[in-house]
Amino acid sequence: MLDKKVALVTGASRGIGREIALTLAAQGNFVVVNYNGSEARAKEVVETIEKNGGQGAVYQCSVGDFNACQEMIQNIIKEYGRLDILVNNAGITRDNLIMRMKEEDFDAVININLKGAFNTIRHSARQMLKQKSGKIINISSVSGILGNAGQANYAASKAGVIGLTKTMARELASRGITVNAVAPGFVDTEMTEVLGEDIKEAACKQIPLGRFGKTKDIAEMVAFLASDKADYITGQVISVDGGMCM
Repeated sequence: MLDKKVALVTGASRGIGREIALTLAAQGNFVVVNYNGSEARAKEVVETIEKNGGQGAVYQCSVGDFNACQEMIQNIIKEYGRLDILVNNAGITRDNLIMRMKEEDFDAVININLKGAFNTIRHSARQMLKQKSGKIINISSVSGILGNAGQANYAASKAGVIGLTKTMARELASRGITVNAVAPGFVDTEMTEVLGEDIKEAACKQIPLGRFGKTKDIAEMVAFLASDKADYITGQVISVDGGMCM
């Protein structure tokens, strides 16, 4: 059993998830870095955490698999004695216009982005209820608030995450568990690197601050919501988007 808080960050081998894991570890939390396919990258995240004086571990699991999530959560609790912070960051995209979107692409995105969050919350809630404390932070998106052409599946999944967040906040509040969502806008990651310069320029015109965000911008908000400073905040969706969703 650890004497520090235990955090699980899903999809933490790269991008926003990686930054969240590093930031939570820097705050003194033990961080379980969940990944699905990128083992080497996940191990690099933990190595970086340890180089910076923190502690962490890697755990492979597809969040879209209900039973695998159950096993992951049970093993974390068995190994470390508790689970204090859950960050649902794992997500995928399969963009296309609705008339061209394949059913399997719609299902895949919903399964990881939305059902994945349900799976981890479902299996974490019992331990948090037992502890009478816990912080759950779900990563949504401005696409789930505004909609985005070519992202019917992604936008629907992220809008669903918002509904899940608000409902879980109501269900779990009586035991001191807070549930909030962070909705990033355009952020400099591998996912946005592939966008053409013309698309990036058009996107920046929609952002009052006139630029893409950094992964650190998202991670700092998550870390705040996971801290004692946010004990009286629950059921909220906080956009970190340079002003897109005013």
